[in-house]
Formats: sequence, C-alpha cells, structure tokens
Amino acid sequence: MEYYEVIVRGHLNKKRFLMFAEMDVILLDNGRTILTGKLDQAGLFAILNYIRDMGVKLLSVKIINKRG
Repeated sequence: MEYYEVIVRGHLNKKRFLMFAEMDVILLDNGRTILTGKLDQAGLFAILNYIRDMGVKLLSVKIINKRG
C-alpha cells in the first residue's frame, strides 16, 4: 500500500465524501479538492473510476511520503 494524493477540480459535496471514507478530504479556496490516504492499487482505481463516473476533472495523482 502507498499513500496517494489525488487532486480534482471543484469541491465535492458531503454526500460524495462517503465514497472517500478511507481518505482525508481537504477543500481548497481555489476550488480544488485534495484527497489523501493509504490505498492499494484496487482502492486507487476504484476512487479514480468514481471520480470519472461523477464527471469531475482529475488534475493529478501522485504517491506521497508519509512518515509514522
């Protein structure tokens, strides 16, 4: 498992947060949403598929270092 940071354009409403229960969700003032969390490949692809299905613009996906 790796820690991922996924950035999308737009703010997700609270109902949509339920899909991302295993991730931390940060709403930025610039209208973007950052999702971070520890995922396996299946979990990552599930979230990416959900983002696609919602019609949300995916801006970036990257592995981040998380200590602890």
